[in-house]
Amino acid sequence: MAEFARRPETTRYGTRPTMKDVAARAGVGLKTVSRVVNGEPGVTPDTERRVQEAIEALGFRRNDSARVLRKGRTASIGLVLEDLADPFYGPLSRAVEEVARAHGALLINGSSAEDPDREQELALALCARRVDGLIVIPAGNDHRYLEPEIKAGVATVFVDRPAGRIDADVVLSDSFGGSRQGVAHLVAHGHRRIGFIGDLPRIHTATERLRGYRAAMEDAGLPVDERWVSLGSTDPERVTAAVEAMLSGPEPVTALFAGNNRVTVTAVRVLAGRDVPVALVGFDDIELADLLGITVIAQDAAALGRTAAERLFRRLDGVADEPARVELATRLIARGSGEVPPPA
Repeated sequence: MAEFARRPETTRYGTRPTMKDVAARAGVGLKTVSRVVNGEPGVTPDTERRVQEAIEALGFRRNDSARVLRKGRTASIGLVLEDLADPFYGPLSRAVEEVARAHGALLINGSSAEDPDREQELALALCARRVDGLIVIPAGNDHRYLEPEIKAGVATVFVDRPAGRIDADVVLSDSFGGSRQGVAHLVAHGHRRIGFIGDLPRIHTATERLRGYRAAMEDAGLPVDERWVSLGSTDPERVTAAVEAMLSGPEPVTALFAGNNRVTVTAVRVLAGRDVPVALVGFDDIELADLLGITVIAQDAAALGRTAAERLFRRLDGVADEPARVELATRLIARGSGEVPPPA
């Protein structure tokens, strides 16, 4: 039976070799190691070879803390998301990472779980680790806690929702216009009783999409029965109950507008078990929507992330213009579910 190699008795996790250790192993001074590590001249090829061999043998990595103190920059940025598991944030995060990488910076991200306290804790923890900038998808409505950090030089850009009670750069999708277009699409296919199911009313995108729904109904001269409107958590039980309530009674809705991707997924599951077809348009694209034939108002999540990151690095490069609000267009993708006519 083969024996497993035993770890050296001296291994202690959490400790790392220092330049002093490298210098001792290579038989040189600390200044010589520093020159090699930082690519400075003044070291003979033979000495540089010995230092590099010591670095490799010890697994030494340069500690950038001193450089941070000298230059005031860490070459890192923080990204505070709502939920890392939400498919919408995958392309957004990747786009931010690509821009950061192009600028030689590292991205550190975490999720607030739609909790304002957790958002604040995470954002301030990133600042304490001296990130150069923050990109935040807000969970709360009061961001005055970031004012000292912004004044201290932490560039900050908000995405998907504006900051609360401070002036800051923000990059948004046109939630109002997209929702208005989606509901108008249902009206154009003959629907008069259209339900709206959205997220929590304290969330900017939820209220903007509801506003777009009401505007489209008003444009068409259609009344809105408040029983057709439901805002709340995106928990499947809550959404299921809302859908079933709107589809019951003597005059049920004949179409639904789902306020985000999680609502759409639950609505698809509920509608799949019904004999009478109900039209559906969802805000945000979802996985397999093309195969399932789900009509959506699509956001460009990657463009949101890329635009926010580019704005952040402009700030870090010294651009000091007034905070800007950038709004990106959405687009209607008709796949069938939004084109179902009302029952005869």
